[in-house]
Amino acid sequence: MPLNRRTFLQKSAVTGAGVAVAGAAAAPAAEAAPAGGRRKPVKRYALTVLGTTDLHGHVFNWDYFKDAEYTDAQGNAQGLARISTLVNAIRRERGRENTLLLDAGDTIQGTPLTYYYAKVDPITAKGGPVHPMAQAMNAIGYDAVALGNHEFNYGIETLRKFEEQCRFPLLGANALHARTLRPAFPPYFMKTFRVKGAPPVKVAVLGLTNPGIAIWDKAYVQGKLTFPGLEEQAAKWVPRLRSMGADVVVVSAHSGSSGTSSYGDQLPYVENSAALVAQKVPGIDAILVGHAHVEIPELKVVNEKTGRTVVLSEPLAFAERLSVFDIGLTFERGRWSVESVASSVRNTNTVADDPRITRLLKDEHAKVVAYVNQVVGTATETLTTVDARYKDAPIIDLITKVQEDVVKAALAGTEFAALPVIAQASPFSRTSEIPAGEVTIRDLSGLYVYDNTLVAKVLTGAQLRAYLEYSAEYFVRTAADAPVDVAKLTNANNRPDYNYDYVSGLSYDIDVAQAPGSRIRNLTYGGVPLDEAREFVLAVNNYRANGGGAFPHVASAREVWSESTEIRTRIAEWVTAKGVLDPKDFASVDWRLTRDGVPVF
Repeated sequence: MPLNRRTFLQKSAVTGAGVAVAGAAAAPAAEAAPAGGRRKPVKRYALTVLGTTDLHGHVFNWDYFKDAEYTDAQGNAQGLARISTLVNAIRRERGRENTLLLDAGDTIQGTPLTYYYAKVDPITAKGGPVHPMAQAMNAIGYDAVALGNHEFNYGIETLRKFEEQCRFPLLGANALHARTLRPAFPPYFMKTFRVKGAPPVKVAVLGLTNPGIAIWDKAYVQGKLTFPGLEEQAAKWVPRLRSMGADVVVVSAHSGSSGTSSYGDQLPYVENSAALVAQKVPGIDAILVGHAHVEIPELKVVNEKTGRTVVLSEPLAFAERLSVFDIGLTFERGRWSVESVASSVRNTNTVADDPRITRLLKDEHAKVVAYVNQVVGTATETLTTVDARYKDAPIIDLITKVQEDVVKAALAGTEFAALPVIAQASPFSRTSEIPAGEVTIRDLSGLYVYDNTLVAKVLTGAQLRAYLEYSAEYFVRTAADAPVDVAKLTNANNRPDYNYDYVSGLSYDIDVAQAPGSRIRNLTYGGVPLDEAREFVLAVNNYRANGGGAFPHVASAREVWSESTEIRTRIAEWVTAKGVLDPKDFASVDWRLTRDGVPVF
């Protein structure tokens, strides 16, 4: 039976502290020859720690948005079914009793599969289903999983139900009850590995999640949970784990290694702080890194207090890679010591799906395929995001039009009804397409890939100008006489596409020949220069409204309305009601790129 949170906490060695599990089978230990007969043989033990991260609901190598097997230019494959095959092979090779399988978070959001079992056939319903990710990960035999920020996207009730269905703990040492500041989830997991002819090896896994949850999912966690920094909580827990007899300390951290943050100065913590944890907190041997969606086979960081090297690895997201940590220990003078740590990644495109996982979840997969292929309307022409990063594309105008209509209807009859409503949207995907002809849920889901909800905020014209200037930093400065390479025109300072915003309802030029902060030109509303004192209602997604991307003014602006229905659902409802998706009903040219006043395109 699945073990719930209470069961795990009852097994804790320290009240509220985590999970202690013993009983791994005996493992062989190699012996070193005594030197000159004066020393006892040195016992050695080889431990293998396997890790995934940012699975985002990918069970199979299937693209629900394209209704086909997943493919990309690099030849990657995705899905836990492939991970299962890799894990099985390594366990056969190393001995399952000598391996540990971990994940670094972002498990239950990201595909139509996870959306379906959160919203359409929710696991929280009475007699509801077991989440497909819980089923798959239970079957594969995960030992522990760190919480990711996307675990909170569907609310705490859904997360707790998922936790109840898992046969492994969800770890979050820095996910605390807001009132008591006690752990809301097990902070750690401990497992004992038996060694022939020597004392057992105790391995502790500390789970850390991202403080940005407090911003990105404020509606769900405010006043209930708080998320202090990773470094602060690691410094608290690692010494405790060592004092409890841990011979090896592994951190599973839903935090990248770059040292950067996307939430500006709204929190006093670094978002991507895994390398800082390794550098600042002594006593850690290895860190499984998550959140950043990059591939790091091996990163070595020297701890500034001990001089010891900590090894980090981040496998590519969506179950495309599996990290493998090889940890060598020696037993001398009555204790085990970590002698060596090395890491690498395995590619899931080298193996086939595990048929056991295929059989287990074929019915759930089929239900979701049928759901996303429901026809909701007809498009008069093909709409695509191919050029949407640098041209005002009608397909993005569809998003802003839906948001404007929803907010206008919500504010009708209120004191804010007379304020003009404008909307923001981002070009999330470079490959989304709504084909001419029948429009399905999967077409619309591929356009809006996140489970964001809608918020209405009041901003002044001056604040909107600052907002647009910040957004325009996304473009690389390009002189008026320089050639334009669209592949190099965007993502300045590694700004991701989802942190570039269109704003509908206004008209403006973005002069990319100018320095950041001085690019917005000819900014008008209703055909006249924008009145900087005038108030507007900005229809904005909850990620941006709560401060995601660190756009100025929006997080602190007055909120006049919000809802829990996903923007993706609102788009589907709008198209269903219209029946026909015709650009004349939503498309407008609100902005263009210029250089010294001359249009780029």
